Amino acid sequence: MPKLYVIGFGFKPFEDKTKKILYDSDFILASERLFDFFTELKEYEKVKDKVKVINNVDRTFEFIKSNPNAEIVILASGDPLFYGIGRRAVEEVGKDSVTILPDLSSIQVAFARIKESWDNAFLMSLHGGPDPNKRRKMTYEITELPRLIKKYQKIAILTDKENNPTNIAKALLNSNELKEDEKNKLKIFVCEKLGYPDEAIIEGTPFDISQGQFRNPNLVILLNKNLAFSNPDSDIVFGIREEEIIHSDGLITKDEIRAITLHKLELTANGVFWDIGAGSGSVSIEVAKLCPKVKVYAIEKNLTQVENIQKNIERHKTSNVKIIPAEAPSALTGLPKPDRAFIGGSGGKIEEIINHLTEIFVKVIVINAATIQTLNKALSSLQGAGYEIEACQINVSRMRKIGKSNYFSALNPVFVIKGKK
Repeated sequence: MPKLYVIGFGFKPFEDKTKKILYDSDFILASERLFDFFTELKEYEKVKDKVKVINNVDRTFEFIKSNPNAEIVILASGDPLFYGIGRRAVEEVGKDSVTILPDLSSIQVAFARIKESWDNAFLMSLHGGPDPNKRRKMTYEITELPRLIKKYQKIAILTDKENNPTNIAKALLNSNELKEDEKNKLKIFVCEKLGYPDEAIIEGTPFDISQGQFRNPNLVILLNKNLAFSNPDSDIVFGIREEEIIHSDGLITKDEIRAITLHKLELTANGVFWDIGAGSGSVSIEVAKLCPKVKVYAIEKNLTQVENIQKNIERHKTSNVKIIPAEAPSALTGLPKPDRAFIGGSGGKIEEIINHLTEIFVKVIVINAATIQTLNKALSSLQGAGYEIEACQINVSRMRKIGKSNYFSALNPVFVIKGKK
C-alpha cells in the first residue's frame, strides 16, 4: 500500500514539515480547481513535474493503488476531514497508511470574515458532488432549511452548483413555515472564493440573495439572531404532555400509553413512519421530534382532526410530518413504504389495514386497541401473516385531588399489540 499524505491548503503558508513532504513525494494529485490555485504558490516550481491533475475521485484512488510503492500527496481544500477527501482516503488505504495535514477549514475562515463566533453554529453540507448523475445522499435537503433556521441561530452551509446561494435564499422565501416578518429578519452571508486574491463577502436578506449570482467556490452562513427561537439543547423531544397537543373531545393517545407505544415501535433514526388513524397527531408529533430525519405520514379522515394535526405541526415545528387527509386502507396506496407503522384508529377496518401493511412487509407494526374484538382481529391478522406477536394491557390510574386529599382515578385500559417480522 502506498504512503499517502492528504494536505489541506488555501489559507496559511505551508509549514516546513509539509514542504518537505511535497518535495520528497513521488506524485502530487490535485483537481483542476486546486491545481490552478497551487500554481500560484512558490512551492509549485519545485514540484511541477510530478503534479498530476485528476478530476475524478474514483480515478484518484485507482491511480494511488496502482502505485503501491510510491509516496503520494493529495492536495485538498482547507480541512480534508471536514466534508472532504480525508474520510475517503482513510477508508481506501487505512489509517496506518495515510497522514492528514489540515489547513484552516473554510467554515472557520468564513466566520472570522463576518466576525461571528461559530462554537454554537450548526454545520451542514448541501454539496452533492460534481457529477449530477452520482450525487451523494445528503443528511439534510435544501427544503429543510426553514425548519433548521427556526431551531438554530447560526447555520453554515457548504454549497454546490445546484444548491447554490440563490436557490438557498429562494427555499427560505418560498417556505410556508416562515412568516413574512421572519423571512425579512434573516441575514445571509455569501462567502465567495475564500483564500483567493479576489475573495468577497456579500451580505443581504433572503430576497437580496435570491436575486444574485455568485462565483464558485462559495459557502453560505445564515443568521437568525433577531428571531425568537427555542434553544436546541433544551427542546423537549420526548415527553410532550397532552395539554401541549391540540385535540378534540378527549381524542388523544394518553401520555402513558404513548410512551409505551413509542417504545414498542423500535423507532429508527431514518426512514418512513405511518401513523394510521392519527387523530390529533400526538404520536406523529412525538415521533417527528424524536426522529427529525424520519418522514412521518399522518393518515386521518376526520377533517376536524386534520385541522388539529396541522395546528400541532405548526406549534411544535415538525415540518417532517405530512398529513394525508383520507381513510385507510385506500389512503395508503402510493405512499412511500414505511419502516414502522402505528394504527391508532381503524374505523372498523383493522383487518384490511393490517393486511395492507403485511403485504408490503412492514417490519414493525404497533396497534392500540380499546376493545377485545379489535385485539382479537389484530392478533389473528398479524399471526396469519407470519409476524412474531406480543400484546399487553395497559391500566393507568392518575392521582387526583379531592379536597385536601389525593385519590387515584383509572383511565380506560388499552391493549398495545406489536407485530414484528
